[in-house]
Amino acid sequence: GLLEVLVLQRQSVDAGTRYAATLLSRYAIFLVGLVVVVNQLGIDWSKAQWLVAALSVGLGFGLQEIVANFVAGIIILFERPIRIGDTVTVGGVSGTVSRIRIRATTILDWDRKELIVPNKSFVTDSIINWTLSDLVTRTIIPVGIAYGSDTQKALSVMETVIHDNALILKEPVPAVLFLGFGDSSLNFELRVFVKTLADSILVRHQLHMELERRLREAGIEIPFPQRDVHLRSVSPEALHGFRTPADERH
Repeated sequence: GLLEVLVLQRQSVDAGTRYAATLLSRYAIFLVGLVVVVNQLGIDWSKAQWLVAALSVGLGFGLQEIVANFVAGIIILFERPIRIGDTVTVGGVSGTVSRIRIRATTILDWDRKELIVPNKSFVTDSIINWTLSDLVTRTIIPVGIAYGSDTQKALSVMETVIHDNALILKEPVPAVLFLGFGDSSLNFELRVFVKTLADSILVRHQLHMELERRLREAGIEIPFPQRDVHLRSVSPEALHGFRTPADERH
């Protein structure tokens, strides 16, 4: 507490570095206290070496996962692949790093649920850190228009929607691409960049709303999948409900 209040908070040090320094200081104080207690008890280390060696072997086998996670936690604090406040994706779950402890790291997801991840996962497995060195992220919006639509007009409408959105960055340059011909639509894609991951969801909502309105006003249809069904070998009883009075007379 004294280290945090008297030293770290008065320096221009970010929250992640302050947290790492405080945690390592806590470990050091605990080890010093353990040595002092052992000396006060009068334990002779030369006589207890065999016992310590035996305990070390047993602990090495029984607590290897805990030791691995502890060492991984130290690596995380020094190498800093993740930091307090970073937005990460681990195992398909995205959230913000809220705590880094001895054994595990806590991630707070968008539903305010806490995911406990062993520290070893951040060292040995692949993770996505959305905010490690650059906060800018790309958002992709697929758009389909009906066959027979004026593609040049649709392209102009989409570019105008992008230009009018204040949250979309001008650099890197956003793009509207005609990707190909789908089963029921001509497939376009909007690729835009935003300052933070939090802006990505809001921009996606705004673009969807504006694209639907402006394409409708321009007379450009957004299609839905359609299928032609051809009936073959159907019994007369099945078609009874579809017969007209004229069919009955014939």
